[in-house]
Amino acid sequence: MTDPTPRDAGQPVPPSPVTIRTSEQGEAVQGNFWREVGGRQTFEKLVRRFYEGVATDEVLRPMYPEEDLEGAIQRLTGFLEQYWGGPATYSEQRGHPRLRMRHQPFKVNPDARDRWLRHMRTAVDSLDLSPLNDAMLWAYLERAAMAMVNTFDE
Repeated sequence: MTDPTPRDAGQPVPPSPVTIRTSEQGEAVQGNFWREVGGRQTFEKLVRRFYEGVATDEVLRPMYPEEDLEGAIQRLTGFLEQYWGGPATYSEQRGHPRLRMRHQPFKVNPDARDRWLRHMRTAVDSLDLSPLNDAMLWAYLERAAMAMVNTFDE
């Protein structure tokens, strides 16, 4: 019979150099990406630059009603801020993000996803983040965009 106890049991686990999780009190656990990249100012710049691209995109623009464009900007900013360790205002105001459910009314096909990513890439590039922070943010945005695809219809 083998011993199920790992050899390093009882040894402290070194802290991860980066984390994007928060404690129950909303404080960052082992670092804070949101703070490190510049807080709200950075995320607002990211989202506003993203929506500059959306404003001229024939596929994406119809998904955002003109009368609620500023609302969409604030919601995305708040969501990203919270995800990356900033204030929990998004959940306090809107509850659980439920991203797939919130995007279900819209036709998000691979073309829409790719357009979204193209505008978001331009926005991320405008931030001049460190290579590590850029890579972390971009990896998340790519995963999120892939998860939002809800049809393969043209």
